[in-house]
Amino acid sequence: MDSSNSISKKVNGLIEKNNDAYKGFKKASENAESVHLRDFFMDEATQRKEFATELSKELNSYDPDFEVDTDGSSKGTIHRAWMDIKAALSMDDDEAILEECIRGEEASLEEYQEFQNEYSTVHSGINNSIKKQQLHVQKTLDRVKGLEDLH
Repeated sequence: MDSSNSISKKVNGLIEKNNDAYKGFKKASENAESVHLRDFFMDEATQRKEFATELSKELNSYDPDFEVDTDGSSKGTIHRAWMDIKAALSMDDDEAILEECIRGEEASLEEYQEFQNEYSTVHSGINNSIKKQQLHVQKTLDRVKGLEDLH
């Protein structure tokens, strides 16, 4: 049986990932040339903020004494592992931004999958939220890959 604390830490990791994704998509929106991409990225930023809030509420219900991260990971702040957009910004190139989004979404998807593999029987509210969010991340990844093909 997994300890409540290890589950809480893993959920908190997903909250951090979503906060990082919010910041990354917001930055992508600010730097995309295409209006269509700017809107898409901003919609995804908003969605990821909502995902973080949803998981925070579920985690608080599951483990009220656990201190939930509300800012994002320090790793994400220092080196946006999922959205290192530095190269894209220097080129102002939508294709480069999309490539970074793909890399970030793949990393997010991997983290969601790890949770499912390790804690598939955890609290139903958390598990339902994670499954729903994982599906959204997969659909976003597929869409970004399709957008990249157009650029």
